[in-house]
Amino acid sequence: MAEPLELHGVGKRYGPRSPWVLRGVDLRLAPGSSTRIDGANGSGKSTLLALMAGIGRPTRGRVVGGGRRAYVPERLPAVLPFDVRGYLDRLGAVHGLGADAVARRSTYWLERLGAAAWARTPMTALSKGTAQKVALTQALMADADLLVLDEAWNGLDAASRAVLDEALEERVGDGVAVVFVDHQRMARSGRPTDVYRVERTAVVRAPEPDPVAALAARTDVVEIEYLDGDVPRRFRVQAHASDAALRDLLASPDCHVRSVHTIGALAVE
Repeated sequence: MAEPLELHGVGKRYGPRSPWVLRGVDLRLAPGSSTRIDGANGSGKSTLLALMAGIGRPTRGRVVGGGRRAYVPERLPAVLPFDVRGYLDRLGAVHGLGADAVARRSTYWLERLGAAAWARTPMTALSKGTAQKVALTQALMADADLLVLDEAWNGLDAASRAVLDEALEERVGDGVAVVFVDHQRMARSGRPTDVYRVERTAVVRAPEPDPVAALAARTDVVEIEYLDGDVPRRFRVQAHASDAALRDLLASPDCHVRSVHTIGALAVE
């Protein structure tokens, strides 16, 4: 099992006279944990995730451990001179995968996320949602010990969000550490192990939820079964969001809804 990721006294600013974005951050992510990072817009959440992913170095302090890392940024670069397959081949090599493994794994995740039809499309021609699926593919196909996700649910259709939830549950169960920002609270894969908040350059543990309020927030869950082409799939969604999820599915010519039924209740945050 990979060693934990640890931040010791980490600070970050983008110039010697610029203000501190983060300062004095101490944090530990254990293998098999799921951690959500909250905070206001511009508070430094994306900077924190980039440091965890190894994108850039802290101005002060150390980021150690964590093993092999995979990162889904909030936005891909505007100009990428590849088609989808070429981009995944390049990122697969960065992750240390051989050509056969890249081809096999990228095909699997593109299909599971519903983006296989765009494999030869230039990256610059992709919609936001499809680009997000490609970014997720490059991360999920890696043998990562740490997955860092910055607003990874944003732009995905309901079915793909459900696939991402399932994939993260699988990875956490396999001992992978997952850390993410999800300000719209689209993730539905269960409560994270830890929740932290970025406030005034510091990272603080969020308070434990009120169990009475959590009980009051319980809501029915709807399970939708459908065919994606010839492949049977299913996902679960809160009842209040089920109409939108069904609209997304029915708008796809390759999806055929087989059943919709209520299965119980789910505590929401």
